[in-house]
Parts: sequence; structure tokens; C-alpha cells
Amino acid sequence: MNAKIITFLNSDLLENYLLGHTNSKETELVEMYISKYPEVQDAYNTLQFNLEVVSKTQAVEAPKQILNAVLNELDQDTPVIPLKKESTNHKIWHKLTIAASIAALFFAAYSFSLYTQKQKLSEENQVVVDEIFDLRNDIAKNNEMLDSVMRQLLKLNNPETEKYIINGNERAKNLKTIAYINPKEKTSMIDVVSLPKLPEEQCYQIWAELQGKMVSLGVLSESDRKLKSIPYTEDALGLNITIERKGGNTMASMENSVAEINLQ
Repeated sequence: MNAKIITFLNSDLLENYLLGHTNSKETELVEMYISKYPEVQDAYNTLQFNLEVVSKTQAVEAPKQILNAVLNELDQDTPVIPLKKESTNHKIWHKLTIAASIAALFFAAYSFSLYTQKQKLSEENQVVVDEIFDLRNDIAKNNEMLDSVMRQLLKLNNPETEKYIINGNERAKNLKTIAYINPKEKTSMIDVVSLPKLPEEQCYQIWAELQGKMVSLGVLSESDRKLKSIPYTEDALGLNITIERKGGNTMASMENSVAEINLQ
């Protein structure tokens, strides 16, 4: 029991409240303590019970002859108005009902506050869990990207890897790509440095020249401005980039060639 409750119980506020001798401010204070602290509630119930016991044991019924004597002394013309005295017990139970209602309201508000805090904490925990999950996914993706970059760097730094710079002709002066070919490991990669913009219905396509025919190695776009793998072609004589219809073509339009390079 804390010092605040002990100080309150040592005062006479609780007894005066039971006897109806407190003002409005004191009454509000006592009812607040009763509803807030179980120790005060127990003390209140004990005092109330003791008061009821004392009232019953010390109650003395007035003799009937006294009432008759008083009535005989009164003037017959003096009206006698019977007064209905509210019993102390009724007052106590009335106040107890009010206190119980206040306690019930306080408990309901407190319970709702706890429920709200629990819900909020649960939502915050879920947000943290989701963020940790996303972070783990990001870390896994970053590790995969880093691993891929490391493998590509190893290929580029391999002494067997040959580097070819492909520049555009008069039709695409700003076109520039770099091809990395390793005949020993049979790998090919291309780095799209810059591609002049084309109409939406057209695209750039890269080809490998092989024994008098052109083999498609895929479509190039601005989104490919990073090192990426392309199919390796054994004994390719050269690489050629042409302008084709959107989506690529099955046969190279050599009249639309914008860049080429010999590999032999």
C-alpha cells in the first residue's frame, strides 16, 4: 500500500463521507479513491458494515405513551404533518450504488484503454515483422546481385576474355556498345553504353555473322544499359546491329545495319 492511500485512510474523510458530512469537493475525492484503489474500497465496505451493525444494535424504539403525550399537548387546530425520514441505511446504499456505478464505468474505460493499447501494439509488432521480412528479402536480392556482379567481373578480368567496342555508323552516330567474348569458356556479354532513340514501332537487334548467315543474339534497348549475357556463337566472324520492327525479326535487315565489327 503506497503512502498516498495510507494518508487518505488515516484521515476522517471516509467516515465523514459515510455520515454525509462531506462537501461536494470532499465527496468527489472520496468517491475517486473508492473507485480507483481496492484498499480504499475494502475499508469503505468495512466501515459501512460496522455502521449498519452499530445502528441496529443501538436502535431504541420510542415508547408509544411519549407520542400520545406530545399529541395531547398540541393544539387540536395545529396541523400535524408526518415527516418521512430517510433511513441512514438507504443513504448508504444509495451512495454505494453511485460508487459502484462509477467503479464500473472506470473499469470499463480502463479495459477499453488496455484493449486499444494491445491492438495498437499488435499492429506495430506486425509492421516490424513485415519490415524485417522485407529487409531480409532485400538483403537476399542484394546478395544475389552482388554475386552476379562478382561473377561478371571475374569473367571480364579473365585474360582469355576479349573486348570489342562497337560504334554506330552515320545512321546512329551515338550508338556505342561493348562486347566481351571468352572463346575458352564460351561466354559472351554485352554492355549497352548508349542507343539513339527510335520510333516506337522499331528496335535495335544484334546478330552474329556465321558462315554467310546472320544469327540473332537478341533485341537491345535503353533498359539494357547494363552488362548482360548474350548467346555465345562458335566461330562467329563478326557482330552486327540492325534496326528491325518492334519485337525483333527472324532475318536480319542488312540494309538497316547501324553498327558492325569483325571478330576474326
